[in-house]
Amino acid sequence: MPLNPGALRFNTDSNKLELYDGNQWTEIVASSPDSQTGGARGLFAVGFTSPVATNTIDYITISTTGNSITFGTASDTKYKVSTCSSNTRGIIAGGTSTPTFGSINVIDFLTISSTGNVTDFGDLTSARGGGFPGCSSQTRGIFPGGGSNVIDYITIASTGNAVDFGDLSGSRSDFGACASSTRGVFAGGYVPSPVSRVNIIEFITISTIGNAADFGDLSSARESGSAGCSSSIRGVFGGGATPTKVNTIDFITIAALGNAQDFGDLSVAINNNAACSSSTRGVFGGGYTPTNVNTIEYITIMSVGNAIDFGDLTSTRRSVGGISNGHGGL
Repeated sequence: MPLNPGALRFNTDSNKLELYDGNQWTEIVASSPDSQTGGARGLFAVGFTSPVATNTIDYITISTTGNSITFGTASDTKYKVSTCSSNTRGIIAGGTSTPTFGSINVIDFLTISSTGNVTDFGDLTSARGGGFPGCSSQTRGIFPGGGSNVIDYITIASTGNAVDFGDLSGSRSDFGACASSTRGVFAGGYVPSPVSRVNIIEFITISTIGNAADFGDLSSARESGSAGCSSSIRGVFGGGATPTKVNTIDFITIAALGNAQDFGDLSVAINNNAACSSSTRGVFGGGYTPTNVNTIEYITIMSVGNAIDFGDLTSTRRSVGGISNGHGGL
């Protein structure tokens, strides 16, 4: 029987877990930031608080539970930003600024293991604020969409302006994103013309440049969320609107192609939430239910089941950006 890419096995000779990449079995290297940085840390940056946005950045230790703690502030009060990270540096790009409610092209960075305010990194190729979650490997950050089909990239360890990477299959915003160390995945979203919500899942190879290719479909067409997080093997997308808000959590195997499968449920139907992850745990924070919430929940990525209460953000807000130093792209 032929093997499908993404199949797993335990090698009893090496006592290692292996992944079939379509050509051969490769060892899965579990590189946890716990021994390097004192634990995987998740950040929830900025967000809309009604009637304006905030510049607040919170942090949590992903392996524990409890309320978030103030980390510092962003360069502006904004929401619907794009975020990504290496295991040392977090990136916050673009977004919608208040009180003007205009799109911006600013890219900021911070050091995840410390606390403090952001520093200027550079600019996106254009101002974008339509909700365009980013993803990354250890070296490269990717910023797709945001009311356009443009994909930008940066080298995370340096500073400077973003460079064109390629295009999505069409203009869209408000979707979910996640990554392994080699592949970035974008799921769902809002299409401005003709106005619609989509169940499209597309992927890119992070280390190259080029256009996104078809991956499969979400379980339903939805936007304003589908907050994405991942281990190196599995991507998870939670929440969104169809336009009715949903509590759906879907999952995919990143190295394979195919449609998303049911994972479980969030505690409430919600959109405009954010997600971050360690190598084992995904965490969802903030959102709109139809009121802004400060709820934080978590899942164990390689299992299936419903989300469990983690704690609370420092304030109620939606359209937050999620960052971590332990996600599946590292």
